[in-house]
Amino acid sequence: MKGQFRVTIGGLLDEVASRFPDREALIDLPRARKYSYREFLEMVNRLAKGFLKLGFEKGDHIALWAPNLSEWIITEFAIAKIGGVLVSVDTRCTLHQLEYLLKQSDSRALVMAGGLKGLEYIEMIDQLVPEIGEAVPGELDSASFPELKRLILISDQPHRGMFHWRGVLKAGDNISDHVLAERLRSCREDDVVTLLYTSGTTGSPKGVMSTHFGLIHTSMASAENQKLTEKDRLCLSVPLSHMFGCVCITLVAVIKGATLVIPSEAFDPGKVLDAIGRERCTAIYGSPSAFMAMMEDAEYPRSKLSSLRTGIMGGAQCPMEVMKRVVEEMGAREIVIGYGLTESSSWITQTRPDDPLELRVSTVGRPLPNVEVKMIDPASGQEVPENSIGEICARGFNMKGYYKMPAATASAIDSEGWLHTGDLGCMDDRGYIRTTGRLKEVINRGGVMIYPTEIEEVLFSHPKILNAQVFGVPDKALGEEIAAWIKLQEGVIITEEEIAEYCREKLPDSHLPRFIKFVKEFPMTPLGKIQKFKMRELMTKEYRLE
Repeated sequence: MKGQFRVTIGGLLDEVASRFPDREALIDLPRARKYSYREFLEMVNRLAKGFLKLGFEKGDHIALWAPNLSEWIITEFAIAKIGGVLVSVDTRCTLHQLEYLLKQSDSRALVMAGGLKGLEYIEMIDQLVPEIGEAVPGELDSASFPELKRLILISDQPHRGMFHWRGVLKAGDNISDHVLAERLRSCREDDVVTLLYTSGTTGSPKGVMSTHFGLIHTSMASAENQKLTEKDRLCLSVPLSHMFGCVCITLVAVIKGATLVIPSEAFDPGKVLDAIGRERCTAIYGSPSAFMAMMEDAEYPRSKLSSLRTGIMGGAQCPMEVMKRVVEEMGAREIVIGYGLTESSSWITQTRPDDPLELRVSTVGRPLPNVEVKMIDPASGQEVPENSIGEICARGFNMKGYYKMPAATASAIDSEGWLHTGDLGCMDDRGYIRTTGRLKEVINRGGVMIYPTEIEEVLFSHPKILNAQVFGVPDKALGEEIAAWIKLQEGVIITEEEIAEYCREKLPDSHLPRFIKFVKEFPMTPLGKIQKFKMRELMTKEYRLE
C-alpha cells in the first residue's frame, strides 16, 4: 500500500494475498481448517461471486449472525468485495434486539449460523419470520421485514426457505472473475463498508457507518504501533460481531499478512491458552477481565505462552498487578493499552510498546497518527487546560454517521468534525490521556461532582482487592450516593468496615462509599466491558433506593 492507502478492503486483500500467497492466513481450530492467503482469497472470491449470482447489489446491507468461525471472516471480506455493507449481529442478541436490528438496518439479506449453543438462531428466525417456512429461497416476502429477501445458513443441515452457505459458494463458480473485478473496481475508499451497532445502554442502539478508508487507516496505525509483521500470529479471543474482533484484530492481521487463529466459537479461557501454545501465537487481545479469566483458569500454570510478545488490552482500567502478570508471566512484554469507539473507526489512542508499566495502567496512551484529541468543558464547549478533566473529543477517521439518525449524528459529531465521545479524561503535557469515566457516570452527591475512578484507584491499591467498580445510586437527600462493588483476591477475607476505614485514610468524606458489596463477578458485555448501569439497577432494587 502506498501514499494515503487509497484502497478498499477488497483491494487490500488482493494485494496482501499476492505478496504472501503461501503464508497461513486463517486457522480455525474448532473446525480444524487452515487457509493460506491464496486459499483464503479463493474462498472469499467464490463467495463474493456467489453473492453476485444471487443478485446482491452494491450498497446492499447484509446482516451476519454467527459465532467465531472461518465462515464469518470469509463472509466479511466477500461482502466488502462486492461493495456491500456488513451488518453484524451480536451472538447473544435477544429476539427483540434481532427484530430491531434487521428492521432499523434495512438488511436485504441475513447470513446466519444455526446457533451458538444449538439451533437457537433458527428457532428465533422461525418465530420472527414465520413466512420463511413457505418461502422459496431468495424470494422471502415478510410483512414485518419487507427489505429482507435472502437468508443464507452456515450449517451442515439445510433449512426451509434458506440458501445453504456452501451452495452459495458453489454458485459463485458460474460467475466469471471479470464480473467480480468490475464490481470491485466500482467500490470507493469512502464507501460505507460496515454498519456496526452500539450497545444501546442509554437508548436505542445506533448503527455506526464506517468507511473502507477509516477502518484501514486506524488498523494500519494500530498494526504499526504493535510492530506486527507477516510473521506474527494473532489469537482471536474476542467476538467477531464487535469491532474489536472483525476490525481491530482481523483487519489488522490481513493488512500485515499475519496469521489469524480462532481458538473457539465463543470465549473460553482454556481454549485460548491451548491455542496460544499449539499455534505459537505472538499476540493476544481482550479486556482486563478476559486476561484475569485466563490467569485464573486451571490450565494456566501448565500453558506454554513463551511465543507471546504483544497484543492490546482495552475496554476497562487495568490493575497494576494484572498488567505485571501479563508482561512477566504471560510474556506479552510489548502489550499495549488502547482506547477507542466504534464511532471513531476503532482506536483513538494507544500506549506504545516501550512505555513503562506505570503509563500502561494509568493512561490509555497517546493519539494514533493523524488523529487529534482534545478535552472540552461539557457545559461551555471550551477546551480545558492540560491535566484538567473534560469530555474527550477526537477527530481523524470518524464514522460517516449513524444510519437513519441525523439528530443523533449531529449530536455526536460537531460542525468541525470533532466526535464527542461521552467519555471523560485529561491529557498531560506529553499527550498521554487518562480516562476518568463516562460523562453520564459522574456521581452528583449533594452538588459535589465525583469521578468514580478517583475512588476506584484507591480501592485498586488495597492488596486484598482484585477489582473494584464504583457508581452512583439514587438518594432522596443528596441526589446520588456512592456504591462500590468489590471482587477480592482469591482466598482472602476482609470486612466492609475495613474497606471503609481504608477509604477514610485516603479520600475526603464526600468520596466515601455509602454502600459496599462483595461480589464474585461483574455484569459484562460479550467484550468484557463492565456494565455499571446494571449494577446501579441491581443495587437500587436491593436497597429499595427509589
